[in-house]
Amino acid sequence: MLVDRPPTEITDEGWHWLRAKDVTGFPRNARDGYFPRHGVARPAATTSADLPPAENERMADIDRLALEETYLSGKWLVERPPEETDGLWEDIVADVAAGRFWDAKVTTRAGCEAFGESDHALLVFTPNYFERGDVDRVRRRLGDAHGVTERIRYKPDVYTLSEAYEDRLGEYGASDSARYRA
Repeated sequence: MLVDRPPTEITDEGWHWLRAKDVTGFPRNARDGYFPRHGVARPAATTSADLPPAENERMADIDRLALEETYLSGKWLVERPPEETDGLWEDIVADVAAGRFWDAKVTTRAGCEAFGESDHALLVFTPNYFERGDVDRVRRRLGDAHGVTERIRYKPDVYTLSEAYEDRLGEYGASDSARYRA
C-alpha cells in the first residue's frame, strides 16, 4: 500500500513507523543496485578480514557478533520537530528512490505519541556498517543535500539485539549508543 499522507499526519493506531518502501512501493530486492553502484560489499560476502577498527574489545566483540549473524545494517539518526519532518522525509525518500540511500524510515505522529517524543526520528540506513566509506558518504549527503549539519549518531542494527545477547552487548544495546558520530 502506498501512503498518501506525510508522517506528521499519520495517526492510525499501531502505525508507529513509515518506511521508504511504503512510499515508493519498492520491494526489498529493488535495492540490489545499491551495492555495485556504491562499491559496498553485501553482508553475506563480508569476512573477518573486513572487520572495522574498534575502540575497545567489547566493540570488537559486537562487530564479530554482527559478522557471525550477518547483521551488518545500521542507520544514521536524525531528529526533527514536526514542522521540519515532512519536507526532510520527502527528500530522503527521493534519495532512496534514486539509489543514493539504501533505505529509510521515520516515526509517524502516532509513533511519536506512543514513544512519548515530541520530535520525529528519521533513520537513514546503510546495508553494511563495516563499509565506513559508504557510512561516511551517506552522512555527507545528509549534510550537503539535506542540511543535517548538527552532530548525529550512527547505530548498527546489531546493537538493538541487546535483549537476545545482553551478556555480549551490555551497554551497547542502550538506546543512545553509537558506533560512529559525525
